[in-house]
Amino acid sequence: MTDDVLLSARHLSVRFGGVLAVDDVSFDVRRGEVFTLIGPNGAGKTTVFNLISRIYAPTSGKISYAGPQGPIDLTAQPPHRVASLGIARTFQNIELFEHASVLHNLLIGRHTHRRTGFWSELFFTPATRAAEVRARERVERVIDLLDLQHHRESVVAGLPYGVRKVVELARALCAEPRLLLLDEPSSGLNVEETGDMAFWIQDIVQELGITVLMVEHDMALVSRVSDRVVAMNQGRVLAMGTPAEVQGDAAVIEAYLGSVDDVSSLRRTA
Repeated sequence: MTDDVLLSARHLSVRFGGVLAVDDVSFDVRRGEVFTLIGPNGAGKTTVFNLISRIYAPTSGKISYAGPQGPIDLTAQPPHRVASLGIARTFQNIELFEHASVLHNLLIGRHTHRRTGFWSELFFTPATRAAEVRARERVERVIDLLDLQHHRESVVAGLPYGVRKVVELARALCAEPRLLLLDEPSSGLNVEETGDMAFWIQDIVQELGITVLMVEHDMALVSRVSDRVVAMNQGRVLAMGTPAEVQGDAAVIEAYLGSVDDVSSLRRTA
């Protein structure tokens, strides 16, 4: 891995029975960029996310991660270690504690930074108080960044879908990740909410210095925030480059819309 690379996937493959869901996929995610995986449904994008999160183990290949103390073979790490290495993620289907407040959900996102023990917390020692202050400061910074002030004490179950989507993003940020995995962040959002999400993704990179790896279907959002894009289909990489380069690639057009001749015909008759 070079110094500018935060995550490197090499020859990743995963097989579920007779299905090869990911087939020899390789890419590098550079520090400080938004790197996006696109492709039709079933292309293998979320499976790649689950390999990085260690929800799945690869059949073959390797994922290297530039940890704080040096390079780490991520594929050799147990799933519970991933968050403590500085990797956080959101999910396609929102995963929050529905009957807890927004504030409590965000504080849960701080669990990887807990350094106090049972007795110090029982007696609320000075070290525990200092840790609580640090956690609250981080949470309040995230609340301000994502404009969640009015929802701080609200129970998650009573919030609109779009707000809950932002709360899940906020909880991931409270873990202070170096790499943030966003699985379809615009899914279920309206046009205005998607515009807000684009703005926040840019702020996350520019203000917090977090690298973003994203799976997304909304090509307007992809074009607006992504530095580089990988297009996948049937588990394989079709193209890699800037959003404009990838969207203009003949293989990508065919995967999304049919053959290049069909697309040309549609343009002539439009």
